[in-house]
Amino acid sequence: MSQKGFSALVVGLIALVIAWSSLFVISERERAVQLRFGQLVKDDIQPGLHIKVPFVDNVRIFDARLQNLEVPSERFLTLEQKAVIVDSYIKWRIDDVSRFYRATAGDLFRANTLLSQRAESRMRNKFGALTLNEVVSGQRDQLMSEITNELNSVARDELGVSVVDVRVKKIDLPPQVSDSVYERMSSERDKEAQEYRSKGLEMAEGIRANADREQRVIMANAYRDAEMIRGDGDAKAAEVYAKAFRQDPEFYAFTRSLEAYRKSFNSSGDIMLLEPDSDFFNYLNNKSGK
Repeated sequence: MSQKGFSALVVGLIALVIAWSSLFVISERERAVQLRFGQLVKDDIQPGLHIKVPFVDNVRIFDARLQNLEVPSERFLTLEQKAVIVDSYIKWRIDDVSRFYRATAGDLFRANTLLSQRAESRMRNKFGALTLNEVVSGQRDQLMSEITNELNSVARDELGVSVVDVRVKKIDLPPQVSDSVYERMSSERDKEAQEYRSKGLEMAEGIRANADREQRVIMANAYRDAEMIRGDGDAKAAEVYAKAFRQDPEFYAFTRSLEAYRKSFNSSGDIMLLEPDSDFFNYLNNKSGK
């Protein structure tokens, strides 16, 4: 290769490097600022292809997507001075790249730290104005909405970021408070259980008393009906006997005597002490059967 060709190749390579160093691309999910000797010369660079001064300008690129910040658990006091342990998170994104860079020097960790501090102070004030019941009840959604709006306003002005949402993942009581609350709840449940048992026993006694009374009434009515039926049967039997006696008194007396003999001599061990000429043996002593 000739000297001119080699020189042209070197110049071309240098030009290519300079051109490559002069161009940069910002995607749709990114935002950037351009620095020159550490000084901000161009802020909020939009997505697309851009040009910079090579080896002089420096481009800082930041993620413009939604960021998730897990806030460390904090201990807050409610209006009645009861401690609660709150575990929360923050959803935020960069809104003003220039302000964000000036406030945090482009350090994401510093941005999360500053945002956590501001969120912690506002949550402490909000929780301190509410009772424990209000904190854990349906007013918590309204509380989080107010904290989100206030934190978003402050974060935009101071950090150049917009806070999309602040949410509480979990609210716990300190261990010593949890134990006392559990014991109180346990005693209350035991008291309620004892009241239910007492009411159950009272109702059971009432049901047994009603059942016994109804049993006695049913037995009395049954005995009355049985006696009435038995009386009607005896009356009908007496009527039948009377009719039979009127039709043939002699035959009726004979059959009654046979029935008496059968019942009296039913067992071989039966003993009767009667006079031989007793009317009981009338049909046995009379050969004519009369």
